[in-house]
Formats: sequence, structure tokens, C-alpha cells
Amino acid sequence: MDLKDKVCIVTGAAGGIGEGIAKRFVVAGAKVAIADLKGDAAVATAKRLSAMGPGEAIGIEMNVVDEDQVNRGVETVINKWKKIDVLVSNAGIQIVHRIEDFPYSEWKKLLSVHLDGAFLTTKACLPHMYKNGSGAVIYMGSVHSKEASKLKSAYVTAKHGLLGLARVLAKEGAEHGVRANVICPGFVKTPLVAKQIPEQAKELAISPEEVVKRVMLGETVDHQFTTIEDVAEVAYLFAAFPSNALTGQSLLASHGWFME
Repeated sequence: MDLKDKVCIVTGAAGGIGEGIAKRFVVAGAKVAIADLKGDAAVATAKRLSAMGPGEAIGIEMNVVDEDQVNRGVETVINKWKKIDVLVSNAGIQIVHRIEDFPYSEWKKLLSVHLDGAFLTTKACLPHMYKNGSGAVIYMGSVHSKEASKLKSAYVTAKHGLLGLARVLAKEGAEHGVRANVICPGFVKTPLVAKQIPEQAKELAISPEEVVKRVMLGETVDHQFTTIEDVAEVAYLFAAFPSNALTGQSLLASHGWFME
């Protein structure tokens, strides 16, 4: 399996899991577009990764819920590198409330980033993948694609929805050589997760330490966070796998939190 000279777009890649995936791809010799809402941060990350090599990266400002901006970003990649081999739809946010207290505007915002963002980036990339007769689309799901947790009605709904999108794309894309799969990590110690700890402590009336021990890691086999590097290796597998033998699937990287 090889990603050398493959052209990849990773959304939400200026930091966190997205940056980790982009780094893994660049180390493998890929050409990577760092697409992020924060354009300056995307450019800075791209420069840092390009300096590492052997692959290269560019930064692109992209709001994944803005169709025109998504289309322009994809065209920027095509103009520079002439093709798209891999899309990693990673951009996401987290908002926690009990269902009865969940503001509708925040519900819609979260679903839009996760689901509309995945749809719009997929729609923009597919014609180029179909033209080349190959491609890999990877959605960033979660253990919450399989399991529910209190306070996360919108997030759980969105992550379940990505499984459906991937399965449909796996069927539609097969005749064009395009695969679609979902990564389902457990809790990864990113700023997004760190932000949840005090929020959940307040909502559940427990200590931050109890949130980590009981809520986040209580069902794992070893009480360990999944790492960014763990997730990046799964992304590499899905991106570099050479055939439709691995499509329409979800792979859990959760220290045994959820088992299939």
C-alpha cells in the first residue's frame, strides 16, 4: 500500500486529528491540501508539514458548509495537482446539552458541519475521482457512530448519519473504483475533547476527574485515550488500501470501548 504522489484533501486539518492525518500522509509522500476554516492556520500547518517532507502540503481556507467555498477549494487542488485521490472529511464540532435544553440553532449547526460538510466535500470531489476511475473517501465517525452518550444527541445523530452516507457512496462509487469508509475513534485528547470535560462535569454534576474516568474512559479495556497517531494509521489504511475489498466499512479505534 502506497500514498506516494497521491493527492489528498483533509478537512479540519490545521490542528488536532486532521493535522495528524495530514502529517501521516505527507510522511508517506502524498500531496496534501490542508483545508480548514482558519485559513492562516491551514497555511502555517501546510508549511510546517512541507518542511518535513517527503511529500508536500498547501493550506486552503474552507468552510465546509459553504458550497461555493468548498467548490473553490477543490478547484484550487485540481489546478495545482490535476487530480484528487483521497478525501478525508474530518471537520467537526461538539456541542453538549440535554435534549430538552438543546437550542435548535445549535442542533442545526452541529449537524450541518458534520453531515452537510461531508456531503458537500464528497460531492465536489467525486467527479474528479470518477474521471480517474479511483479514489478513497474517508469520513471521521466516532464510537458515537455505534453508541450513545448523554448530552450528545446532535453529535450521536450526526455520527450515525455518516455511516449511512459512506454505505451509499460505497455502492454508488464501486463502478468508478471509489471506496468509502468511516473511522470510529474513541476519545482522543484533543482541544475539542478537553473542552468537553468541564462542560460535562457541570451538566452531570460530577468532577472533571470523574468525567474522564467514568464517562470517557470507563468502558475501555485499559482506561487509555486513543491517540491522534492511532487514528492517523487507520486513515492511512483506508486511504492506501488498493481495492473495493475494503469499502462501506467502519473501523473502531477505541481501546475496546465498543466491540463489534
